[in-house]
Amino acid sequence: MNLVIDIGNTLIKYAVFENNRILFDQNSESGLFLSKIKELFELYPKIDHTLISSVGSLEGKEKDIVSLFCKVHVLTSNSKVPFKNSYATPQTLGVDRMAVATAAFYENPRGNTLVIDAGTCITYDMVNDSGEYVGGAISPGVQMRYKAMHNQTAGLPLLKPDEIFDFIGNSTKTCMHSGVINGISLEIDGAISQYRSRFQDLTVILTGGDSHFFAKRLKNTIFANSKFLLEGLNYLLEYNKR
Repeated sequence: MNLVIDIGNTLIKYAVFENNRILFDQNSESGLFLSKIKELFELYPKIDHTLISSVGSLEGKEKDIVSLFCKVHVLTSNSKVPFKNSYATPQTLGVDRMAVATAAFYENPRGNTLVIDAGTCITYDMVNDSGEYVGGAISPGVQMRYKAMHNQTAGLPLLKPDEIFDFIGNSTKTCMHSGVINGISLEIDGAISQYRSRFQDLTVILTGGDSHFFAKRLKNTIFANSKFLLEGLNYLLEYNKR
């Protein structure tokens, strides 16, 4: 039984896997890490391996805590990956991008797969039908765009993401919402079209915490999978056990 821990920019995600099937997944704030780990090992005492993935710097205390219960692998650029990595600077490839590329490699073998992860940043990651990771793109995410408009102007308010019902805003707030949500939707559709012009029979996976804002707005056909990154982390844990 495996535990994967994804330490993100805002929350920590936990998922328990057995035979590549998710038994449990939940989020918490960083201050609740110790209590959440104790709870998980009480609920699932058969967990014998854990993978920790962090998009920021890992202080080491998380590994020390989990090591009291089972074997721990901290995901880094030195971890083994199943795909051929053609990234020009592999040591700078984020662990979250390594995870979604791994999930793409296993979930769509011999196929062209583009994974779009709508989180703090929006990342685009491409694995081709030869099992080769070729790179992608990084773009500002939803919250980042709202904060940029507020912090870099004198009069625009700081808003939280919200649904839009018309692409034409009729107030400052609705104009800002349209600019962010509609703007990202058009960006994603445009990116998908570019990738489809180069890669035949492209499968597109949309994941990430903000993916629900865009899944129904995109003109291109996509598959929404909110657990895709967690599944990739579990695949990486299994691969590095060897």
